[in-house]
Amino acid sequence: MDALLWLSFGGPEKPEDVRPFLENVTRGRGVPPERLDEVEQHYLGFGGVSPINALNRAAMSAVEAVLAEQGIELPVYFGNRNWHPMVEDTLAEMARDGVRSALVFPTSAYGGYSACRQYDEDISRAREAVGDGAPDLTKLRHFFDHPLFISAFADAVRAAAEGLGEYRLVFTAHSVPVSADAASGPPAEGGHWYSRQVAEAARLVAADVGVADYDVVWQSRSGPPQVPWLEPDILDHLDALHAKGVPAVVLCPVGFVSDHLEVVWDLDTEAAEKAAELGMGFGRAIAPSGDPRFAELVVELVREHLADAPARKLSDFPVAGCTLNGAACAVGCCEQPHLSRK
Repeated sequence: MDALLWLSFGGPEKPEDVRPFLENVTRGRGVPPERLDEVEQHYLGFGGVSPINALNRAAMSAVEAVLAEQGIELPVYFGNRNWHPMVEDTLAEMARDGVRSALVFPTSAYGGYSACRQYDEDISRAREAVGDGAPDLTKLRHFFDHPLFISAFADAVRAAAEGLGEYRLVFTAHSVPVSADAASGPPAEGGHWYSRQVAEAARLVAADVGVADYDVVWQSRSGPPQVPWLEPDILDHLDALHAKGVPAVVLCPVGFVSDHLEVVWDLDTEAAEKAAELGMGFGRAIAPSGDPRFAELVVELVREHLADAPARKLSDFPVAGCTLNGAACAVGCCEQPHLSRK
């Protein structure tokens, strides 16, 4: 292998980027224009800059440092699905630099269409755009149950809970259409890999923290209202907890690897304001991309390919998500379904 490609979602870095970025993200998904107007205001409230690119660059620098410490000569390139640097441009740069084969780290720990297969599509699209001379690309596996991922989140929960006294631990992940969740994973395995993997990661983090009773809820819904999505939503759930007399909550964004705008807006802004309105104590665990263990995790995934290192994992889920040149993991795996409006 000649390089590592860090493949992410992308985000605007100035106000005039916001609308075209959102249009890229939602193209073909039937998202109403008024929803785009609403989300655009979220971004503009932060100066039109998403934290995601800066967070990715910081994590990449940490990975480069760990690679160097371990004597692994592997340059790290950065490409995005939805905004600059676009993965097509990055792959062209890699080809010009003489890269013939590379590993790909997608910034998602889970299975599912948006979380996994869409990265395969990104790889295929980029290689097609580059044409002859495009590097071979091997995508790294799911890592939702990697011990370093779990321990980083567990320590973040402990830090968020300091001083709260009695609290309810609530895990959040990005909601998806119910039909998309049902289609996630190989059909022979019964689907629902996305929600099942999120639930398993939550279980592992809670066990590390020593919490036996907790909740898994969803955030960041963006589709048309008539399409069923995974529920309950975090804000509705806070109302339900308040009605039960819960004095405080700690939110853990277990479905995310970094504190990008959806986490900052949905949790640090809307959920924090809701908790304050209800008189509930509030803490929020930090996502792991800035934790040194996250860089170590990425390098461990790299070493699985470079040195046949064993795959460290804490669940019985198969080692999945690793593909070559954008091929799907299995026939029908994580296909994008037609959204049912029933």
